[in-house]
Amino acid sequence: MTTLLVIAKQPLPGRVKTRLTPPFTPVQAASLAEAALADTLAAVSRVPAARHVLVLDGAPGPWLPAGFTVLPQAAGGLDERLAAAFASCDGPALLIGMDTPQVTPELLAPALSWDRADAWFGPAADGGFWALGLAVPDPALLLGVAMSRPDTGAVQFERLRAAGLRVGVLPVLTDVDTAEDARRVAAEAPGTRFAARHTALAAETAGVGA
Repeated sequence: MTTLLVIAKQPLPGRVKTRLTPPFTPVQAASLAEAALADTLAAVSRVPAARHVLVLDGAPGPWLPAGFTVLPQAAGGLDERLAAAFASCDGPALLIGMDTPQVTPELLAPALSWDRADAWFGPAADGGFWALGLAVPDPALLLGVAMSRPDTGAVQFERLRAAGLRVGVLPVLTDVDTAEDARRVAAEAPGTRFAARHTALAAETAGVGA
């Protein structure tokens, strides 16, 4: 079976979702990050897997459900941290981040099938990627890919193709990076913790500006 990896930061004010400030305060931004992480972990926990692993920068909190192994993130750039997460696996692995609280087990299900793909790629609307699955988790497939750029997803996708892998493509999702992203994702996933938290915080923010 596949190992499911979630790579995340502990949702502390000033350390996460800094592009949400303004209009949100650092405390509010961290609260939104916590809700997004909780939604992500809840969705992943409902997917059958060999292991459920949280690769964490920071310390676990009450948002962590049972059944997860927690591993510390490696040092280095994001490409090195992602590569190290895959290196911790000895079989097929699927990695996602904490920025897509709209993710569901149904969205992840195709990427657990390795009979028609050697890799799975989930493109993000901002040009990055929200999911990456590897039948053989080779860290070299990620090392040296420049992250957090508009062409990161395209470069990573071509890296997979250049390695001769059959790449399956998952739906495009919006990462929550900006306030507009947060509004859009909350509207798309109204039943999530993230949507409820966003509604409450947006009302607080509007009240402050009134």
